[in-house]
Amino acid sequence: MNQVNWKKLQNGSDIRGVAMDGVAGEKVNLTVEVATQLGKAFAQWVKQNQTITDITVAVGRDSRLTGESLSAAFISGLTSVGAKVYDCGIASTPAMFMTTVDKAYSIDAGVMLTASHLPFNRNGLKFFTAEGGLNKADITEILNLAEADSFEFSSTAAVVDTLDYISIYADGLVESIRSNVAEGVDKVEPLKGLKIIVDAGNGAGGFFADKVLKPLGADVAGSQFLDPDGNFPNHVPNPEDAEAMQSICDAVKKEKADLGIIFDTDVDRSAIVDEDGEPINRNKLIALISAVILDEHPGSTIVTDSITSDGLAWFINDKLKGKHHRFKRGYKNVINESIRLNDAGQESWLAIETSGHAALKENFFLDDGAFLVAKLLVKLADLRVEGKGLSQLIADLPQPKEGKEIRVTINTEEFAAYGQKVITELESKLLPSWEMVADNFEGIRVKCTGDDEKGWFLLRLSLHDPVIPINIESDIEGGVANIAAKLELILKDYELLDLKQF
Repeated sequence: MNQVNWKKLQNGSDIRGVAMDGVAGEKVNLTVEVATQLGKAFAQWVKQNQTITDITVAVGRDSRLTGESLSAAFISGLTSVGAKVYDCGIASTPAMFMTTVDKAYSIDAGVMLTASHLPFNRNGLKFFTAEGGLNKADITEILNLAEADSFEFSSTAAVVDTLDYISIYADGLVESIRSNVAEGVDKVEPLKGLKIIVDAGNGAGGFFADKVLKPLGADVAGSQFLDPDGNFPNHVPNPEDAEAMQSICDAVKKEKADLGIIFDTDVDRSAIVDEDGEPINRNKLIALISAVILDEHPGSTIVTDSITSDGLAWFINDKLKGKHHRFKRGYKNVINESIRLNDAGQESWLAIETSGHAALKENFFLDDGAFLVAKLLVKLADLRVEGKGLSQLIADLPQPKEGKEIRVTINTEEFAAYGQKVITELESKLLPSWEMVADNFEGIRVKCTGDDEKGWFLLRLSLHDPVIPINIESDIEGGVANIAAKLELILKDYELLDLKQF
């Protein structure tokens, strides 16, 4: 174990690594031995932070090929130091958090083995207590404990029980939908008469069709890729992936469905497709759930990440009469900011990132793709009584004419400092038609007012990679290219930037 680079396994508030061969040049660093050590370290972390000696941990996994072996190894590590374990098998990330707040069980912590949408040869771990997901500092502490390799082993027999928690979690979603639909809606089968297509991408979200939609009366015939398969043979389970989104859109059109639902691998993200086969994701999804939340909590604050559009800001602030608080990229950043605002007395019921991570105050501020869909299904059932659909709620959302993301690589090991230098100096190099946007919390956001621009750009540092992502939108044809060309001329002064994407 001395050769393990434990720090390299940290990915923000998660642990992620290469779990099997599959991509040239990648060395396996998340082995069964490492997983066993992480089980010991996590048990010790829970004991230290909750000041208890007898702990119970629930462990679930997604459909990845290495999930079963790594889960067994992690559980072995837990039990070797005296933890009791519930083995939940195939589950979802939100479900594993819910084990910690379910009063029917005395579970101190939940763990999900997943690498979200990353390639098939990756895997990782997400950790939860009843207070929510662990933060970056907690992960660092766990990895330090693993590296220190100083544990007290248990002499008692290991206790591992199986628990089909995904079924319990699904039953909770069904009950939530039934209890929240409006008067006049069938309380048992509120989705009766609706054809709904689910695309799980062979991840862990296939349960939603049979365990949630069917009991509510929906016709799920034509749903696709529901069976867990870590080879991901059909498409990447990722609502942001163009091929994946096209697949669910095509299925909705083919089946003449009323709605399409797509999940990522571990079901903490989702997106939907309307009855015309048009995707409702990114800014559209934020606008839609904002319309629902602001109807319930008028005037409250919607926290989003930094790359959301000007049209969305208008829609939330002016159309819906809410408060749009554009913050930083990173789902934990968005969630923690919404929690901070509430603690400061500013009501905020929704934190949502453009990628599809959505966390609601009513649901423990858990980024839960299935709960987000459930919330929208309640609204859909209510709107049907009025002869309306979900897409009508965002009919007035302005759409940019063009949009593009350019990712500029920084060719130096000191990429963070170099990238910050670029951002800082750009402030003094703005063109006469460019205006810095106030209340921006990440990088530099600029409004481009020229007749050949009519848009904006955001230049920021990637959270983890040596990259400067640049998001550009324009309301006129050719506007993005014009803004990009002017920006490229400025960035050419920085020799360590790779501008090939321009």
